[in-house]
Amino acid sequence: MFLEAHLKEIISSIILLIILLIIRQIVIVLVKKIGRKSGINEARIHLIQRYSTVSIFLIGLLFLSIILGAKPEDLALVFSSVFAVIGIALFAIWSILSNITSGVIMFFSFPYKVGDKISIHDKDFPIEAIIEDIGAFQLHLRLDNGNLVTYPNNLILQKAVTLIQKDAIDDGHDAL
Repeated sequence: MFLEAHLKEIISSIILLIILLIIRQIVIVLVKKIGRKSGINEARIHLIQRYSTVSIFLIGLLFLSIILGAKPEDLALVFSSVFAVIGIALFAIWSILSNITSGVIMFFSFPYKVGDKISIHDKDFPIEAIIEDIGAFQLHLRLDNGNLVTYPNNLILQKAVTLIQKDAIDDGHDAL
């Protein structure tokens, strides 16, 4: 009885799930190809893949709620309330969101890779170091004296950066 009454919603939900899984797989493969072609390390590739999966999941929840009969007015009320709370919370931690967004931007367009020696032109604290890791929130930079500096992703996109030596680690320079 239940199955017959809700057959259309069940079939539509299964079709949506299949479509979302296919889209997710395509996005995962594309991110991996772009990452490997650009010489990006596996950890960053997996991070962007997780961000993509979460985004696809949230879009799927939206479509599933429509399939199951939620009215657009109700969805608008729920989303406006949720986004208001999230907006207030993110205002308090805007730098974290800024660093995550910068990390995603850097995945696709940052011209420097792990192992490159760079110079960051900052008038207060100029840095010349080798990139050891590019994370979701910051870069790990190894100075010539061996000290490790973490540099926020949002700042690296705001400063002028010069490439001093491509893949300095492989050229016999010990980054540690």
